[in-house]
Amino acid sequence: MIIEALDVPWVVLLSMDSFYKVLTTQQQEQAAHNNFNFDHPDAFDFDLIVSTLKKLKQGKSVKVPVYDFTTHSRKKDWKTLYGANVIIFEGIMAFADKTLLELLDMKIFVDTDSDIRLVRRLRRDISERGRDIEGVIKQYNKFVKPAFDQYIQPTMRVADIVVPWGSGNTVAIDLIVQHMHSQLEERKLRWDMAALASAHQCHPLPRTLSVLKSTPQVRGMHTIIRDKETSRDEFIFYSKRLMRLLIEHALSFLPFQDCVVQTPQGQDYAGKCYAGKQITGVSILRAGETMEPALRAVCKDVRIGTILIQTNQHTGEPELHYLRLPKDISDDHVILMDCTVSTGAAAMMAVRVLLDHDVPEDKIFLLSLLMAEMGVHSVAYAFPRVRIITTAVDKRVNDLFRIIPGIGNFGDRYFGTDAAPDGSDEEEAAPS
Repeated sequence: MIIEALDVPWVVLLSMDSFYKVLTTQQQEQAAHNNFNFDHPDAFDFDLIVSTLKKLKQGKSVKVPVYDFTTHSRKKDWKTLYGANVIIFEGIMAFADKTLLELLDMKIFVDTDSDIRLVRRLRRDISERGRDIEGVIKQYNKFVKPAFDQYIQPTMRVADIVVPWGSGNTVAIDLIVQHMHSQLEERKLRWDMAALASAHQCHPLPRTLSVLKSTPQVRGMHTIIRDKETSRDEFIFYSKRLMRLLIEHALSFLPFQDCVVQTPQGQDYAGKCYAGKQITGVSILRAGETMEPALRAVCKDVRIGTILIQTNQHTGEPELHYLRLPKDISDDHVILMDCTVSTGAAAMMAVRVLLDHDVPEDKIFLLSLLMAEMGVHSVAYAFPRVRIITTAVDKRVNDLFRIIPGIGNFGDRYFGTDAAPDGSDEEEAAPS
């Protein structure tokens, strides 16, 4: 309920349940007979919790263990999380470690009646973890209740707010959300999607944005690719022409330094040469890869990387599904390519991935054929040193976060594939 009310992109929910320690063979045997105390601070890997939270707060990626409560062990595959604007950490021993407490900006204790806690445990352990009622009650009386009295209830005094009745306490939830919004405002990280959608009405477009000059030629090509009657061949041809112009325009923002060369006539020529080490192109799949040929055509020996980002259908947040980046990319100027940017969610996720690989923010150039003003403001607000370069900016997005008037589903029109079964755009199915 807090996450939904916040309406903030990139809220990471991290559960303490992921950080149970790996059990020894003897401890596994005890756990199988409900004789191991999982409700003691020693059952948790606090060192891993602290290091994980520190990295997330720095915007770095982390590997989080996935715990199997049936076998009392960690699964082979760990989950990758990226740092977020808001990190919600929850668990029964969340306030039990002094170092961990120092990392928490706001501490909330959810006070729930003991009878309700027991009923919830019975329902969960029997239906989800395959345990019998006698074993659950035995464990509750032997470990759970004494641990609550000794280790959990006393930590209520360190909480900033105590919430009785849990999710039913809407007043408390509203207060928590208001406080979190005020903190985000102070740190200039607040994300109000409705406000961003209308940001152009009160704020000019950011200085980090550069739009290709709208000459009659550029306007004419936009007219062709926006026309729903345009054939696929013409759509591809004129899209490629625009991509080439966009890439050429973007390269003018790279750093150049003075240099002198000698002409065939033996004369000195005072010119300019690229002052960086290497240029790397990174495409956001799938539409972004259509821009790779244009980049290769004008940048000799350019390196190429790819990122696949898709939206989690349950949380609505972008998730990284595939990543291939050249080695030592942190030394490069990176051309990040996506053909359309509506909300900016996928583009911002891609920027986070590059930052996690130590690419300096001011060395990232986001290129797109078409952007919505919402996407421009979103990216610029989150990453004020990223250069944003496009051929056109449209005013609005509709209720499905599609750019209006827009181009339509760029990937489907370019590759000749059918639209998604629900009629949604590919780019908005994983909002870019």
